[in-house]
Amino acid sequence: MAVKVLIPTPLQKYTNNQATLECSAENVISLIETLEQTFPGIKARLCDDDGTPRRFLNFYVNSEDIRFLDNTETSLKDGDEVSIVPAVAGG
Repeated sequence: MAVKVLIPTPLQKYTNNQATLECSAENVISLIETLEQTFPGIKARLCDDDGTPRRFLNFYVNSEDIRFLDNTETSLKDGDEVSIVPAVAGG
C-alpha cells in the first residue's frame, strides 16, 4: 500500500532533502514509525516523548486534519496523501 507523504522544508534535512516520500502504513502512527525506520531521528521532530504529534505540527490525510478524524489512529489506504504542515503563528 503506497501513501504519499509531503514533508515540509524544515524537516527535509531529515529525509535526505526529499519533499515527497512514498511509504506503506496502516495508520498515521505506523507511518511515523516507518519514517523513523527509514530516516532515524525524524520521529523526535514529529512527536513528543509519549508519541503524540508535536503541537506545532499538523497532520492532514487527504486535506483532513487528523485531530478531527481518529488522530494518530487515522487509517490510511493506497493512494492517500499525508501532509505534515508546520503551524504558523503571527500577529
